[in-house]
Amino acid sequence: MRTGAPAGRTGYFHEAVYYGSDEELLAVVLPFVQGGVAAGEPTIVSLSEPNAALVREALGDDTPVVFNSGGDLYVRPAGAIRAYRDLFAEHTRAGAGQIRVVGELPPDTLGVTWDWWARYESAINDAYDDYPLWSMCTYDTRSTPAEVLADVARTHPNVAAPGDRHLTSPDYVEPDLFLRRDRPTPPDPLQLTAPTVELADPSPADARAALGRVSDGVLSADRLVDLRIAVTETVTNAMSHGGPPVLVRFWAGPDRVVVTVTDRGKGPVDPFAGLRAAAHAPIGGLGLWLTHQLCDHVAMSNTTDGFTVRMISGNPYHRV
Repeated sequence: MRTGAPAGRTGYFHEAVYYGSDEELLAVVLPFVQGGVAAGEPTIVSLSEPNAALVREALGDDTPVVFNSGGDLYVRPAGAIRAYRDLFAEHTRAGAGQIRVVGELPPDTLGVTWDWWARYESAINDAYDDYPLWSMCTYDTRSTPAEVLADVARTHPNVAAPGDRHLTSPDYVEPDLFLRRDRPTPPDPLQLTAPTVELADPSPADARAALGRVSDGVLSADRLVDLRIAVTETVTNAMSHGGPPVLVRFWAGPDRVVVTVTDRGKGPVDPFAGLRAAAHAPIGGLGLWLTHQLCDHVAMSNTTDGFTVRMISGNPYHRV
């Protein structure tokens, strides 16, 4: 049985919380958490340590709430979706009539990697709709960039506000439309220089060999293995589903390797490709899903040159 704002509904009830002070945050989060505890619902708090400490202090020590820092969950969007779906499925199998989660993305995600987290915030409206979930995603208006807040309004159907108010977002865009929009991302600074290596119509083996040369001394052995798989999958997808020529470019910096794969196709048909596994995205979906699991940032774009997948392994936040 659903309680609170989602009462009488099925599936996912997804809300944004905009706050400009500790008091505003607590005014929304505390009633949400306390209501879940009172109803006997699994209640999870995935906030930064400072915000989690505020909630802990206000609740007291004996409140049965699960606190999760969220840092391990919010490393990659595809990984977060997989982990959360497993968690929600476990609670649902145990008989939960509703699951409550209040969370926030780490500050780094709101910068140069926001494009794939915006896609995450949109995609989960579908990905989590299998479960009786009520979640609140908190955004600090003092530090969140305006363009991020605009995307938050487009990806959250509802807004939670102090006074137990639950409003409909007038700017909300359904995932199928939001995810189909081309989202140009700024080039990594390394891309403003000539590629270290450029290959035309390479075999996956040729691309892997070039990656090994470029990444020597830059990536750890584990990261190199992951990026090698991602490059293999992406080049194979481009050769199978795109159009020639397929151009693969590599850049290496002191803390990261950047790889782009461009073909003359239009990209995947399924807007959820990369965020959901192949059962949900049957055309090119498995390769892109693996790539999103294995890289530290993945961006996809359509330009006059064709469809491009950019993969970064290492530090994707480096801007100089």
